[in-house]
Amino acid sequence: MDFSVKSYEMKDYQQNTRSYMPTISFMPPKTIVLVGLMGCGKTSIGRRLAKRLELSFYDSDHEVEAAAGCSIKEIYSVFGEEAFRSGEHRVITRLLDQETHILATGGGSFMNDATRDLIKEKAISVWLKADLDTLVARVSRRNDRPLLTEGNQKETLEALIAERYPVYEHADIHVQTLDEPTNATVERVIQATSEFVRTHHPRHYVLKSV
Repeated sequence: MDFSVKSYEMKDYQQNTRSYMPTISFMPPKTIVLVGLMGCGKTSIGRRLAKRLELSFYDSDHEVEAAAGCSIKEIYSVFGEEAFRSGEHRVITRLLDQETHILATGGGSFMNDATRDLIKEKAISVWLKADLDTLVARVSRRNDRPLLTEGNQKETLEALIAERYPVYEHADIHVQTLDEPTNATVERVIQATSEFVRTHHPRHYVLKSV
């Protein structure tokens, strides 16, 4: 599959909480799928992005739990990661057949070849990229991460960064997440997505206040 589509990464962003990007206008032509490691802010950013774009929001982890009737931690413990990934793929397939929305995915979703191909076909993927220190600070406040229940969290995250970031690079859009208010990151996601839509789906670059 061709992953040569140009990505838009917002670099050199000044951490000024009062200086947000200007309001722009576009209509998402496809579901926007947020990818990235645990702790990068997919759920919190996704919820606010959905509100700004007046779209529904889904979290694939929550949808998997609802379908299975148990937590992801329990799925890992009883059935193993392979069974979880299989169920996750089915859930994401179902969600991407629905009307355009915002979808936050689990950290390993985009690593699955079939799931990644599906997202590339039916959605616009946005990688929320965070540095190691930011991820460590965020995940340390929760104990529901199956991959972080044993061993040193920082070392585990370092290994995951080395393994997954080269794959996340294949996302359509890259947006760096910083230690800043969530709304500031949402603004930059909107700006980067708007530019992607203007370039690759110009018919959908229409007047819509966001």
